[in-house]
Amino acid sequence: MVWFSGSVPGAARLHLVDGVALLRPEEQVFTAMLTGFANQQLARNLARTTVEGRENTVKAFAAYVNTYPWHWTPAMVDEWLGDLRSLRELKRSTIRSYSEAVRAFCHFITDPLYEWTATCQERFGTHPVQVVHEWNTAVHVQDNEADAKKRAFTKAELHGFFAHCDDEVARIRAFGRKGWLPAFRDATLFKTAYAYGLRRNETRMLDAADFGRNPYGAEFGEYGRCLVRFGKAK
Repeated sequence: MVWFSGSVPGAARLHLVDGVALLRPEEQVFTAMLTGFANQQLARNLARTTVEGRENTVKAFAAYVNTYPWHWTPAMVDEWLGDLRSLRELKRSTIRSYSEAVRAFCHFITDPLYEWTATCQERFGTHPVQVVHEWNTAVHVQDNEADAKKRAFTKAELHGFFAHCDDEVARIRAFGRKGWLPAFRDATLFKTAYAYGLRRNETRMLDAADFGRNPYGAEFGEYGRCLVRFGKAK
């Protein structure tokens, strides 16, 4: 598919009318950029929570440097991220997500396809540039960026946990109480989440219809495959 100039989601011409004077040009152009950025991400089927989180991060950075994107510099990013680390003591993964949000926004407004650079050059005599680079941001080199104090369970600990879940079902049922069925449900959910590597919401949204036969695991019968319909990007 070939996109015509100004027709892609988030393009400047979709949010600003050519030749029309703006009452508060800098503020209105920045707002239009954020709206275009949101539309571009929604067009990529990103979750609204992701879109809103990135928008809030970009607004926070703009408020910190007290200037608009066409005046941003890499040094401003250095100072901002440095303060987040030293003053607010945010986790490395959080800081990296903040820098990635600003990087994505700058990539959007500097892409000629969206014409924001031309719009800023015409209205303000300057244009935005990419201010987040590999030399001023943390590189994601580890699969797990969690706090080193937090570790995964050992096999012995996992075995003890699942055994406790099963024992609770037997204990409650032995007393003739009605709570054994919810306990059995919880034990099954814990094992399912571990077996398929599911996130919390992915586990919560499972339905019996999401399980089926796996041709590569015939020994599991009708429950060798798990279909995740509510994944991270949904």
